[in-house]
Amino acid sequence: MRLPGCHGVPTASGALLLLLLPLLVQLLGAPRGVGAGAGAPAELRVRVRLLDGQVTEESLQADSDNDSISLELRKPDGTLVSFTADFKKYVKIFRALILGELEKGQSQFQALCFVTRLHHNEIIPSEAMAKLRQKNPRAVRQAEEVRGLEHLHMDIAVNFSQGGLLSPHLRNVCAEAVGAIYTRQEDVRFWLEQGVDGSVFKTLPKDTEQSLLPHCRLMADRGKPCVCHYGLSLAWYPCMLKYCHSRDRPAPYKCGIRSCQKSYSFNFYVPQKQLCLWDEDP
Repeated sequence: MRLPGCHGVPTASGALLLLLLPLLVQLLGAPRGVGAGAGAPAELRVRVRLLDGQVTEESLQADSDNDSISLELRKPDGTLVSFTADFKKYVKIFRALILGELEKGQSQFQALCFVTRLHHNEIIPSEAMAKLRQKNPRAVRQAEEVRGLEHLHMDIAVNFSQGGLLSPHLRNVCAEAVGAIYTRQEDVRFWLEQGVDGSVFKTLPKDTEQSLLPHCRLMADRGKPCVCHYGLSLAWYPCMLKYCHSRDRPAPYKCGIRSCQKSYSFNFYVPQKQLCLWDEDP
């Protein structure tokens, strides 16, 4: 459609705009998602089947410049689960944004962050993730391999104001969970050996040992401290590269990925049961 008064012939001002357009693009940058450069984060959206059989959409992002990967999905109950792998700092961050129960006096949502050590070969490299494509976007993905449930006792708190010293991603990912960022002593020892400053970590009260505190599901008083439990699962993620052999190539070459499913069970201290109401039922 043409504007009134235009007949397909550029006006002087229109011609000037055409000349200036390349310069404007250089100054302002291309719109997000359009003309992204090689270093821009690459996003892949896949439909995945959860443990209960329901289907949801999962977003995977790879940033090869910062050598990191992130994954995000929404559970049927509305909980938003995200996972970030920082290969440079050997850190992985799990975050859950849990919808609150307003009738029980909870806020609109509650955020939890669990930070653990990233081990070698847990997930494919960021460069490989950035190259992933899918032929059928409507296909529902199901993991080829189910990895065992991992139980983690989170006995150290992370100081949010110093969290950037551990990973630059922590300040952004865990912004809503300032007072609920947890890690483990064994992971802290590893990071300290890597040169991370000890001010990042805070010891929890001495009575937070599970042997001294009851589990929240057994605590009747919602105002008293207890050991909370939270479980989350990564329903589908590229956990390793596949290599193929060919007569035409002397060495094996990358020819695909293997997908995995992994579940985690976190135990951690809360100052009052009110912060762990999902763990009420035995």
